[in-house]
Amino acid sequence: MIDALEQAEAAVTACFDTAAWAASDRDLVAALDATHRLEQRLAAVKLGLVRELDGRGTATAQGASCTAVWLRERLRLGVGAARRLVELAARLDAAPAAVRDSLAGGAVDVDQVRVIADTVETVHTAAGPEAADKAVGVLVDWAAQFDASQLRRLGTRILDHVAPEIADAAAEAALRAEESRAARDQHLTLSEQTDGRLRLTGILDVEAAALLRAAIDPLSAPTGPDDSRTAGQRRHDALADVFRLALRTGELPEHGGDTTQVVVTTSYDGLTRQLGNGALDTGLQLTPEAVRRLACDAAILPAVLGGAGQPLDIGRQRRLITGPLRRALVLRDRGCAFPGCDRPPRWCAAHHVRHWADGGPTSLDNAVLLCGHHHRHIHHSDWAVQIAGDGRPEFVPPAWLDPDQLPRRNHYH
Repeated sequence: MIDALEQAEAAVTACFDTAAWAASDRDLVAALDATHRLEQRLAAVKLGLVRELDGRGTATAQGASCTAVWLRERLRLGVGAARRLVELAARLDAAPAAVRDSLAGGAVDVDQVRVIADTVETVHTAAGPEAADKAVGVLVDWAAQFDASQLRRLGTRILDHVAPEIADAAAEAALRAEESRAARDQHLTLSEQTDGRLRLTGILDVEAAALLRAAIDPLSAPTGPDDSRTAGQRRHDALADVFRLALRTGELPEHGGDTTQVVVTTSYDGLTRQLGNGALDTGLQLTPEAVRRLACDAAILPAVLGGAGQPLDIGRQRRLITGPLRRALVLRDRGCAFPGCDRPPRWCAAHHVRHWADGGPTSLDNAVLLCGHHHRHIHHSDWAVQIAGDGRPEFVPPAWLDPDQLPRRNHYH
């Protein structure tokens, strides 16, 4: 397989180096069609490989929490795209052979495969395997004429073609199945932008959408005739107000051992002189004006940092040592310290490098932040963690993964 893929890669490289301007219109169109077919065939191969790796548990064996997270690191994908890739690989594996063959043959694309798999699943539930087999043939034929969106609309009446005797009775079942798929698709994705801002994308179910509108509509009205904000900017500010109100209730659950809160680190001189920037516990920066706004309604926790930014002494906001020690860990690690993990501090627990039961002290130089998955992984695998000479945690992989056992660090934070 590797030899064949290397040959294909060389052939594609040769095509890339060929001057497209010299080709006729007819040849350009033919080349475009061939490229599209090849793209779908490669997608089929890729999905098969993903499915096999997922089934073997290769990702978790190498320390990742799941195959999607491993793909994100390995292929530099967005985590949403990686999850969809794993999901589609599993669905294609379970789909009828004709669906897999149509993708491998370049007759359909990945989006059409998703629609066909959904529709065939509905037909199988409503009318049985024989009707489902007929539906595959009809849908593949339609896919030659219609894109994924049109194909999904046509698929709502597929039973009229493959099982007309039960089409009307099954229409209601199909609607219920569509509602179930809608529930499965509900999600909210937070994508960090390069400048520190956050992009929100997702799909809310009917109830959540109603709650959102009820909360932000009264807050997003113009404040007066001089309000120059756009409707989108007013909704943004309204959503921020909802978050502030929620945090002030004091009814949110603890997160990572701390009260749910926004944590900002800034210098004492910068705060008092109203000139210093601030850093969130995610590592993002805030302007002096934003720091002052947050400081108006904040508990101040003093910390003494060394020249390299290492926490040397943490003031106590409460009697339990876990409070100030955890703040020191957050200042140092910024999140789960395991290599490749992007979990934020609030998703993490403190781990003793030398276990407390073995006499290890509860101190900064014997602690590291780990998310739930990697906390369990460290306890039950051959990975080892140590604090390097510069005071930062590093992880030594097992010999079977890296014969040289070179220490690794997390670069996400």
